[in-house]
Amino acid sequence: MSFSVRGQNVTVAGAARSGIAAALLLAERGARVTLTDARSELEPSESNQLREARVALELGAQRLETFTSADLLVVSPGIPLEEPQIAAAREAGVPVMGEIELASRWLTGRIVAITGTKGKSTTTTLTGRMFTAGGLTAVVGGNIGTPLSSQVAASTPDTFHIVEVSSFQLETTDTFHPWIAVLLNLSSDHLDRHGSMEAYGAAKARIFANQTPDDWAVINADDPQTLALARAGRARKVFFSAGTPLVPLSSIRLIGRHLVADVMAAATVAQLAGVPADAMVRAVESFTGLEHALEPVAVVDGIRFVNDSKATNVDAAQRAIESFDSGLVVIMGGRFKSGDFSLLRDPLRSRDARVVAIGEATSMIERALEGAVPVEAASTLEAAVRRAYELARARGAGGVVLLAPACASFDMFRDYAERGRAFKKEVLKVGGREQ
Repeated sequence: MSFSVRGQNVTVAGAARSGIAAALLLAERGARVTLTDARSELEPSESNQLREARVALELGAQRLETFTSADLLVVSPGIPLEEPQIAAAREAGVPVMGEIELASRWLTGRIVAITGTKGKSTTTTLTGRMFTAGGLTAVVGGNIGTPLSSQVAASTPDTFHIVEVSSFQLETTDTFHPWIAVLLNLSSDHLDRHGSMEAYGAAKARIFANQTPDDWAVINADDPQTLALARAGRARKVFFSAGTPLVPLSSIRLIGRHLVADVMAAATVAQLAGVPADAMVRAVESFTGLEHALEPVAVVDGIRFVNDSKATNVDAAQRAIESFDSGLVVIMGGRFKSGDFSLLRDPLRSRDARVVAIGEATSMIERALEGAVPVEAASTLEAAVRRAYELARARGAGGVVLLAPACASFDMFRDYAERGRAFKKEVLKVGGREQ
């Protein structure tokens, strides 16, 4: 029997992008929907769209009864399942699922799901480009771009849904079933939410949970933790590695040696879907990367500025640092999530780097890097950019100012994207090119 919500009272918790998409989909499918959020108001365009779809809004004060009396509760990925209202609903026997799980139950096309601690967005975007270049119908979304709920109406048996999925999204899945599931890598991240590496890894491993021997699991051969998590899956396993190029390395236009593995993961998926090799090469040659992921911003007085605001954990920051040679100035800091800043001592020291620290983690960074490289504190990102520029310029042309925070952004910004845009704006000021 197909999944139906017709006539049911459904509560959607969280009115961010995926929550709004889920509410609209549920209303279209005949549910009586209440969208609740701790914010007191939404953007007018969002409110109008929801009201036109007859979605009831409960903003600001969230009533417990809205959660406990629902026939179904759909939770946005940003809301922990331990939140009191969510826990009370589960205790009352209300089924709880995430937006990815909800949408996947109504898709008719095949799902290619991609997860990992880092590289998800790059791999997902490039996979979509390869499929399109190969003449396949592909829609990219999930944790980036278009929410999966917004893809349901246009889903056909010939559609490939290339979906980036986070650990937060995967932990609320039950029947989510990718035809191809990709686990890129695993390192310490989001332990402030998951509590332990074991719980974080278990959430990631759910990407394989419902696969059958007719499906594919694409696994990083160079990552022991990834190999261990994928071992129990029933899907056919295929491995990728940065050392076994499926497309010419000369075609890759991305900064960062570690991104080669992401390109090879995308190529492995495309190969399984029957994309010709020449189409893969065309897609790679035209792809220069994503915003906020080792994104070149500008060159000012011979100093390169690079925005890697997506480097929100220590491991990602280390990969970014290792993408450059000596003469590096790194802007680092924000809200600490997890990890060990001391792991950055050797990569920074070997590059004779300087660090400008910002945000709540400043003192942690200073302690962890003491004696390895000079660290200065800045009270704002604007001050950090200007000081980093001065430090780099004092050492002569050819240096790099790199934003690689190794932290979340929430102490100073709404998200990593707002932080990255703020960095770019300050760089343009330094260069005298602010619009």
